[in-house]
Amino acid sequence: MSAGIRRAIVERSWCAHVGHIGSSLSIADILAALYGATLRSNGEDDPDRDRFILSKGHAALALYAALKEAGQLSEEDLNTYCSDGTDLSGHPEHALGPVEFSTGSLGHGLPVGAGVALGARLRGSPSRVFVLMSDAECNEGSVWEAAMFAAHHRLANLVAIVDANGQQALGRTSEVLDLEPLSKRWEAFGWGAREVDGHDPVALAGELEELDAGADRPHAFIARTTFGKGVSYMEGELQWHYWPMSDEQYGQAVRELDAAGGHGR
Repeated sequence: MSAGIRRAIVERSWCAHVGHIGSSLSIADILAALYGATLRSNGEDDPDRDRFILSKGHAALALYAALKEAGQLSEEDLNTYCSDGTDLSGHPEHALGPVEFSTGSLGHGLPVGAGVALGARLRGSPSRVFVLMSDAECNEGSVWEAAMFAAHHRLANLVAIVDANGQQALGRTSEVLDLEPLSKRWEAFGWGAREVDGHDPVALAGELEELDAGADRPHAFIARTTFGKGVSYMEGELQWHYWPMSDEQYGQAVRELDAAGGHGR
């Protein structure tokens, strides 16, 4: 699933001639763990389904690719990404059925997730809420307001996964606003926190499976990742937050992913 997600990210971003490629590639393995093993659902009409919120909405293409790999989105629909009249825009929109919430304005996903988690508890639902955020998003004050709210209400059915790739639009997160050690900060706000390898989907799925929804606090996973993971010339390079690929760069990216087993076919 990870390989298929990466291949689709590269292919669709090239066809649409859009950026945010590095941000999408860094979360491919996290989404594979979630959609391949973790999220429980009997369909969009199941009130007790797990909810997933992609708070770093600029990585929407990775989510669309994961939905396709999970059988919740057709390849025909995926191929409309960023074309006229599509529901698959550059940020997730809930007009697309499998997308729970429209996101993209950073700092909103966790507050929404906390409210949804509290609502599930109030109606006695086993539903869990997973929010995938960026590390730079943790610069937003609304994130920490939501963190305090969730800890106060002991929302053990809420899971925040921080894509800690160390980069943001204007540079390294450590240089723009250093929040390390992130796990200690989340613990100080009353969360159970642990560091994980964001590129080991099997291990991550195992960690998520072991979560105790009856615990007395919400859960935070600091997933250490590499920006642009899987494409050598993108890894750790800030410009791939914005730039689209040339035909030559696309060809190289495809060759590298295919050599690594990323054809996804």
